[in-house]
Amino acid sequence: MPGVRDVAPDAFIKAYSSHLKRSGKLEVPTWVDIVKTGAYKELAPYDPDWFYVRAAAVARHIYLRKHVGIGALAKLHGGRNRRGNRPSHHADASANVERKVCQALEKIGVLELATDGGRRITQDGQRDLDRIATAVVEAEREAAGDEEEDEEDEE
Repeated sequence: MPGVRDVAPDAFIKAYSSHLKRSGKLEVPTWVDIVKTGAYKELAPYDPDWFYVRAAAVARHIYLRKHVGIGALAKLHGGRNRRGNRPSHHADASANVERKVCQALEKIGVLELATDGGRRITQDGQRDLDRIATAVVEAEREAAGDEEEDEEDEE
C-alpha cells in the first residue's frame, strides 16, 4: 500500500488541502484573508485557500518527521528577507500562523501534543494521510493509463 513518502509532495499537498476544504471540518480563522504569513512579506497570500494548503503541508511534514515544534515549522515555511541593497537573508515565517494551523489540525484529530515537546501525528491522522496518498497514486495510474490509450489510438 503506497504511503505519503511514495507520492510527490506537491500532488499530495494539493489533494489533501482539497480534502480538508471539502470536509469542512477544519476551523479557519477569520483573519486569514488579511494576515501576512511572515514579517518579511509585503502582502497577504493571493490564494484564498492558503490556510488549507499550509495545513496540508504541516500535516505532511509532521507525518514524515515524528516530533516537530512550532519553531521548526516557522523555519521551514520561512523565506528570503530582501533587505534592499544589502544581501538577502533567511527569515522565519509567522509562528502564530503555524500555531493556529497546528491547533486547527488538533481540533479535527490529525495532530496531538507530544509528551516530549512539539506535535505528532495521531493514528486517525496517519490513516487519513495514507488514504489520500493511495488515492493520489491511483489517480496518477489512471492518468498514465489514459495517456497510453490515447497514444495507441493515434497509431
